[in-house]
Amino acid sequence: MNRRRRKKLSHRLVSAASIGDTATVAALLRAGAPAETTDAEGTTPLYAAAVHGAADTVRLLLAAGASPDTESGHGAEGTPLCGAACWGHIEAVRELLAHGADPDLREDHGTGRTALDWAAVGFHTETAAVLLTGGANPDAE
Repeated sequence: MNRRRRKKLSHRLVSAASIGDTATVAALLRAGAPAETTDAEGTTPLYAAAVHGAADTVRLLLAAGASPDTESGHGAEGTPLCGAACWGHIEAVRELLAHGADPDLREDHGTGRTALDWAAVGFHTETAAVLLTGGANPDAE
């Protein structure tokens, strides 16, 4: 696939993932869009789906090979698990954990908050409980 086509597919994939359009995401993946990609802003499709709570799209992207721990953006975003936890998207958090997301991974290249920190800041107690059950360490440094 040429570079221009790949760039176009990646942009469309992130856009579809951000609105939870699972059918379009599936079609783009079949057309050759890589699950582990970014758009021009550095946003990954998995982060876009997770931060919007699109659990079905999260599941599809993970099954297609997206890494659950890839950080998104150029400093303004973070990990998919942190994005989902920040907004209390429990089902997206469950999918990410089930596919091996590190519950203690700090965003901002290891200097920021963990998903549990974000769940606590947002008063998402149920999300925090899912993270703890999924192995999050409340004392992670």
